[in-house]
Amino acid sequence: MKAAAFLYPWDVVGDPDAPARLADLGIQQVTLASAYHSTRALTPRHPRHRVVTAAHAAVLYPPGERWRGREPRPYAAGDWAPGDAYGEAARALRDAGLDVHSWVVLAHNSRMGAEHPATSVVNAYGDRYPWAPCIAQPATRAYLTALAAEAAVRPGEETRGTELESCGWYGLAHLHAHDKIGGVALGEAGQYLMSLCFCGSCREGYAEQGLDPDELARAVRRALEPVWRGGHEGGGWPAVEKLVGVDLAAATRAWREETARTLQEAVVAAVRAAAPTGFQVLLHADPVPYHCGANAGVDPGHILSVADGVVVPCTGGAHLLEPFAARAGGGAGDGPVLAANLTVVSGMGGSPATLVADAARAAELGATELRLYHAGLASDADLAHVAKALSHAK
Repeated sequence: MKAAAFLYPWDVVGDPDAPARLADLGIQQVTLASAYHSTRALTPRHPRHRVVTAAHAAVLYPPGERWRGREPRPYAAGDWAPGDAYGEAARALRDAGLDVHSWVVLAHNSRMGAEHPATSVVNAYGDRYPWAPCIAQPATRAYLTALAAEAAVRPGEETRGTELESCGWYGLAHLHAHDKIGGVALGEAGQYLMSLCFCGSCREGYAEQGLDPDELARAVRRALEPVWRGGHEGGGWPAVEKLVGVDLAAATRAWREETARTLQEAVVAAVRAAAPTGFQVLLHADPVPYHCGANAGVDPGHILSVADGVVVPCTGGAHLLEPFAARAGGGAGDGPVLAANLTVVSGMGGSPATLVADAARAAELGATELRLYHAGLASDADLAHVAKALSHAK
């Protein structure tokens, strides 16, 4: 089974030994960040540094002329990835015999929300989520579509495909620095209601579904009152229906899912129009359409008719693969890519020591490829487990 590892350009640039070390793991591909959100990352083997702080969301290459005079626009990286860090890293990896696919984060950008607050998701209480651009707004959709085409398809021969993260709704869950919103257990239903957007575009969308946006916001606030007192309705769509009623829940879901589907179609089409023949387009995806976040909620049958496949979070269990496998048909080599994403950083909740068994279980549930998160963050001991597992797989 083909295995690929996620990587940042700063894991490679300035470390001449990195490409060979990665190739020696037994992977065939690196999924290399080209547009990424703010982060603080460990670099345990780099000869020049141990911690890289990416202060804001940025593209890790020089932004193109298409952005001249446009707002919003992508920001160039600072000293954590100067110049064409993506291109430099990609060339070094290709020279080591590894395929390179771009890793593009879309609807997750705190700097955009800070500088253009009107682009952000607004909850039922009027609070803005600056990390979450609202994907219903026409200007935001145009920005995300153009960004995807540029960041996915880098010039030259270095990049053979892309993996698009956050290509859909982002909501309350964020993993923000010094995050302190876990004091009340929201449950899946509370997360959904706190992620509903009430910006101007979404209010118009709700009205098209026959809803009064002000009454909807009041209904959401009423439904959440028991949650703030320490009770919640658990998970699953029935809990959302119980909190706000079947009709209101269905109408919000219809608006949000149509908005996400059409964005995903537009983004994939833009990437394909900019890419050479044979360029592969995958989405990080969750098979529950109303979910939001880095792994965007999708309808499995629809997304597999649009993209070449999906990258599915499987750390802790590979069950999310099953809905995609049920709609994929065929098998490895003649159907869509179903990549099982397994965390191999033990300090981040991964289990590299059980990679052989985890990969086998993922394959049983339909996985055709593996994605390993994250070769740059993992310790030497974690990478030794990866190399042993991939050697065993051969």
